[in-house]
Parts: sequence; structure tokens; C-alpha cells
Amino acid sequence: MTESEPTLRRSPLDEAHRALGAKMVPFGGWEMPLSYAGGTIAEHLACRNDAVAFDVSHLGTVRVQGADAESLLQRTLTNDLGKIGPGRAQYTHLLDDADGSVLDDIIVWWIDNDTFDVMPNASNTARVRGAIGGSDVTATRAIVAVQGPSARARLGQVSKDASAVGRFRVTGFDWSGYDCVAAGTGYTGEDGVECSLPADAAPSFWEAVLAAGVLPAGLGARDTLRLEAALPLHGHELGPGITPLQAGLGWVVSWNKPEGFQGRDALERERKSGVARLLAGLATHDRQPPRAGARVLLAGEPVGEVTSGNFSPVLGHGIALAFLPPGVGPGTEVEIDLRGRPVPAQVVPVPFVQKKG
Repeated sequence: MTESEPTLRRSPLDEAHRALGAKMVPFGGWEMPLSYAGGTIAEHLACRNDAVAFDVSHLGTVRVQGADAESLLQRTLTNDLGKIGPGRAQYTHLLDDADGSVLDDIIVWWIDNDTFDVMPNASNTARVRGAIGGSDVTATRAIVAVQGPSARARLGQVSKDASAVGRFRVTGFDWSGYDCVAAGTGYTGEDGVECSLPADAAPSFWEAVLAAGVLPAGLGARDTLRLEAALPLHGHELGPGITPLQAGLGWVVSWNKPEGFQGRDALERERKSGVARLLAGLATHDRQPPRAGARVLLAGEPVGEVTSGNFSPVLGHGIALAFLPPGVGPGTEVEIDLRGRPVPAQVVPVPFVQKKG
């Protein structure tokens, strides 16, 4: 690495990944496992049929505490914390005040009355902290996501308390004398639990999870799984110029909060005028994987662009997400321009794959 290249951060589980022969790649300023010896497709199918463990320590954790923590988050983020309470988790957005586009999509863990762990995407932690304050505690902990229809049964061999946490609930649990937190959240479309542990506790917990029959999985499978579930990825389906309404995520916006939220006026203007494009699902008829940036053609004319695309291990053909005009609905036959070669595809409902768990 040259002096001009930034130093990549490493997870508390870095040595464990390397011992397992993981292929390590840069991602969001971190060096993280892309896949292990069995490969991405095997890891993907293990998550759909059994259980896998992801190290997602590259995600940020911004801890916001104090008597005014709730009101601060309420007037900044789009969703309404009044719908939940301590011991719950909520998906929400931080918007650009100028155009209502999504600066980041976030999970908030409401730990206790005055403590919130706000979980930004890897590269957006500083941006989110700039909007809400708080303390960046990312370096003090690791996060292990156990996902799949058998995730809770296998995790129960390691921690019954962690495995019993409800969907979008948050609970504390003990691991080897360390105070840890589990949330019934994830990014695969399957049931699962994300466990936040002090950095020193993470290696032994990871080892115990794998000993319970859970397969380690990397960023490759995490991406194909979230795509089959049609879950957005910041920088692809969310980001500059993309609003929650365009991404089909209007449910994450609480219009009637007395506190409002950052970007509300801009988003209200779009709601009144109507969106010019909507995120849609595309399915090809063969194994050819569509790629982000490819043009979508209708009757030979460009009407949109692929934001994410790949081969679906479950369906056995290519799938993609793309922004298309609102009137181009499911059943419409289109083509995806892959380097000058038009590949037939159809607009389809999403998610592409329903969870088994």
C-alpha cells in the first residue's frame, strides 16, 4: 500500500476470516471477506436453506444518549420513533434538505429510554454523525449477523437470549461475562439476528456460532441475497438524486410527525408533483447477469437504468433492480443493453424470492 492510499480498517474478526481462507476485499473503507472456500453461491444457498454468519462490523454505530436523544432523532430522521419504544429497532432515512434524496438509510436500535445505537452504512458514519451528533463507537464492537431459516435454532445453542429476540426487537444478552446486544434485524430477506459484541468478545462468539453449524458467509452472498429480496443498497438504489418515494420506500416516511424531519419540504414537493421514476424488478430469461449502469430499453428506446443486477442462485436466471417510468409495470417486456447486446427481460414484482423462515 502506497502513502497515497488510505489505510483500510479491519474488523475484530479479521484474523478469524484469514484463518478460514477468506478472500478479503476493500469495502467502504474496510477490508472485509468477500467469500470463503466454498464460494458465494454455496454461502447464498446455505442462507436460504439453513443458516450463515456474516461479519458486518464495517457498519457504523453512532451512540446517541441523553434526555434529548429521542427528540433529536425525531426531528432529523424520516420515520417516527413514536411508533415504537425502548427495546425496539426501526428502519429510517436521513435525507438531503435540498432535494429530499437519501443521504443514508439507517437502522436505529433503541437500547433503553435515553440510549440509541444508530447504524449507518460503512462509508456514511461521519455524515450521519454530523447530522445527529453522538459518539462513534464503531471501533469498540463487532457485529455478527446470523441469518437464515435455521438461524435462531442454531444461535440458540450459543445464546438462548439472543436467539429469542423478536423481529425488530432489541435485547441484551451475556457472552462470557460481556454485555452484548441482539436485534431481530438483517439484510438477507430471511429471518435472523444481528449481535453486537465488545471487540474482545467477538472472536470467541464467532467461533461458537460456527461450531453450532452456521456457515461463514461474505459480502458476495450478502449482496446476492439482498438483491433477491429486493432490498436497497446505498449508492445503487438509494443515494444522491434518489428519494424514498422513487425507491418505493414511502412507508419509511412519517409525514405527520409534529417535529417534521430533515428534507421534508423537498420530499413534500415531490409527493405533490408525482415521481418521474420508480424502482422496479427485472428478470432475464437466461443466466446472463445484468449489471449496474446498463440501459433498459422499451421498444428500442432507453427508458431507465439498472441499479443492481446479478445471477440469482435460487431462481437460476438473471435479476435486476432498475428505475423505470411509473407506467412501466409488471409484465412489460423490455431489453437490457449489455455492452451493445440487447438481452430480453421482463418487469416483475418484487421481492424476487420470498423468505423460507
